[in-house]
Order: sequence, then structure tokens, then C-alpha cells
Amino acid sequence: MVAPADTERLVSEALSTGYRMIDTAQSYINETEVGNAVRKSGIRREDIFLVSKVWFGNYGYEKAKASIDESLRKLQTDYIDLMLLHQPYCDRYGAWRALEEAYRAGKLRSIGVANFYPDHLIDLAMNVDIKPMVNQVETHVFCQQQKPLEYMNDLDCRIMAWGPLAEGRNGFFQNELLAGIGRKYGKSIAQVALRWLLQRGVIIIPRSTKQERMAQNIMLDDFTLSADDMENIKTLDTGHSLLFDHHDGDTTKMFMGWRNIEDLYKQV
Repeated sequence: MVAPADTERLVSEALSTGYRMIDTAQSYINETEVGNAVRKSGIRREDIFLVSKVWFGNYGYEKAKASIDESLRKLQTDYIDLMLLHQPYCDRYGAWRALEEAYRAGKLRSIGVANFYPDHLIDLAMNVDIKPMVNQVETHVFCQQQKPLEYMNDLDCRIMAWGPLAEGRNGFFQNELLAGIGRKYGKSIAQVALRWLLQRGVIIIPRSTKQERMAQNIMLDDFTLSADDMENIKTLDTGHSLLFDHHDGDTTKMFMGWRNIEDLYKQV
């Protein structure tokens, strides 16, 4: 997430660099600043793809319904291109009904989930009218979501990667395999990792606070990784999260302490 105080400037820089998808969330407490940047950009609203997320403290039908309208107000828009349920906890079924209703009303152009593991995703998808269209999950070269992606494909649910650069963990920016591949194409480690995700059909949302890095992160269309490169990068998979395991009891207890957004910001 980007601090609210920095959001308007950074989103403005991203839009001027060429970005057209902006990812935010109720829990980032920066929807207003994102809305300000989009409004001031001079770019047509229909040319910008806005993503936001309902925090699980706003789950349940009535609370989620009200929170969607509040997000629309803060983002200063008549519609949100993609709205996700942010976590797989609490009354996600009531919240999903609110998303379905807002989708039918045209307030949301597409709806999905975030951080839903296969059991969460399949359970929801098999018991609702409109299946999740997107699942935003931690996805990078060290956590490749290979088996979960098979389930998403079965449900016609697109995968969107948060943390596509692994948040710099596990020696990401010093990885010799990625560096060596990068030298072949004259590209950075980050560009190689992002291109690898794109070639797997993964939607990426790289985050940077430096405009030169923003520019690098979208310069991905002028090279294609070979089949050998793709297979070699697959060997980096650890098969597990580097950040949050949503099946871990301690992780769940931690999130329960963050049900209220105000409590989240007191503890992180």
C-alpha cells in the first residue's frame, strides 16, 4: 500500500508515465487521494481502470453495500472497474451479494476476490450467482501459485498478482538466475520477473515510489522470454507464501485484530 500523504503525487506520476490501472482499497485509506489524482489527470475516466477492495470489517450485505457507495464517493466516480473482497474472512457471502447487486446496477464493472486460496475460492464460486472474475493473490517467482492457477482457470477466474516483485524478499533483487536472463535481453531483474508473469497470463500490479522504476516496470513489450527461460524460472518456486499464509492460525488471529481499519493502522 502507498501512504495516503504520498498517494496523489505517486498516482499522478504513474498516470503521466503511462499507467492506466490503479489498484487501491478501503483499508489503504487513500481512495480519496486516488480519486483526486484521476480527476486532475485530464485522462478520460473510461481510459483508466480503477480497482478497489472491500475490507472484511465491512463484510455482511448491508455494511458491504454501504461501503461500496462510500468507495464510489471517495474515488469521485460513478463506477469502479473491479471491486474485490479483500480477505477470505467473516461474512464473505453477505458481502458478495452486495457486490453482485452493485454489478447488476452498473456501479461495478467486474467483481472478484483477493487472497482466496483454492478452498475459499471454490466454495464461494459454487454457491453464488456470479462467480468471481478475478482473484488477486501473492504471486511472484518464489510463490508461483501453480496449482491454484489451475483451479482459477477451471472457474474462468483471472489471476492478478500482488507483490509481483516479492516485496524484495528472498534476495529477489540479487537473484543470479534472473540477473543472468536479464543480461541476455538487456533488462532488469524486475522486468524479467514481470515479463515471466505476463507470459503465464498473470495480471500484474507492480508498485514503486520512484518514477524511473515505474517507467521500467511497464517497458515489457519489446522482449519475449524463451521457453527455456520460462522453465528455468519455474525452478525458483518455493511453493509457499513469503508474506501471509491465509491458512495459518496465527495469520488469521493477526487479521482478526485488524477487523477495524483504524486498528490495522495502529499495529502496522
